[in-house]
Amino acid sequence: MLILSQIGRFTLLLFANIGRIVHFFLNTILSAFRSPWYPQEILKQFIQIGFYSLPVVGLTAIFTGMVLALQCHTGFSRFNASSAIATVVVVTITRELGPVLAGLMVAGRVGASMAAEIGTMRVTEQIDALTTLSTNPFKYLVFPRLLAGVVTLPFLVLIADCIGVLGGYLVGVYKLDFNSATYINQTIDFLKAQDVTSGLIKAAVFGAVITLMGCYHGYQSARGAEGVGRATTNAVVSSSIMILCMNYILTALLFSK
Repeated sequence: MLILSQIGRFTLLLFANIGRIVHFFLNTILSAFRSPWYPQEILKQFIQIGFYSLPVVGLTAIFTGMVLALQCHTGFSRFNASSAIATVVVVTITRELGPVLAGLMVAGRVGASMAAEIGTMRVTEQIDALTTLSTNPFKYLVFPRLLAGVVTLPFLVLIADCIGVLGGYLVGVYKLDFNSATYINQTIDFLKAQDVTSGLIKAAVFGAVITLMGCYHGYQSARGAEGVGRATTNAVVSSSIMILCMNYILTALLFSK
């Protein structure tokens, strides 16, 4: 009976948290259709989320492409299939590794920052002050971040795809002695538009997940420094888990036949 009660308590808590997140998301979406708008805050979040995330996403992408090319060569050489390295690198990066790794890196950088910033505002009663001044916190704090995440993450993933493929090319040509023209031709010939668009669709969803989790946990932060730290940790962990779950769901939907 004790086990059943614990399972029931966990289930109720899980659905309660899902309901709060959905309610939080709907409030944010509804606030987008009401004036006033804050273009300066939106532009600020575009820079914070998009531009400042370029270095970490670029470094992750290029080393991922390089390692992927090396690992493919190690495995494929056993079956005399080394010529497929270029194809595997470009498809794997554009479909999976580009959006997933970029999402995880942005979640660690941006999700934590959002949760800490909004959590500190909650602790210092700045959010209550916004409400007192007739400023909708969802409109001013959450929606600009959500919009920036949905729009900028696909661009980050597109750049990451290019850099990752470049990393594979560098290893394939300058370390594994592939012919440069042959490698490029194989990359172009086997790359389909669906490979790229599926990754960009995933990136937009991941951007929404990251910003929503960061803002939600920061908004629900408990009082004190410990509450802000817990909110920051929860934001990163929940974003990362949801990215992996959504990646499977989107892959099943986009590539099901």
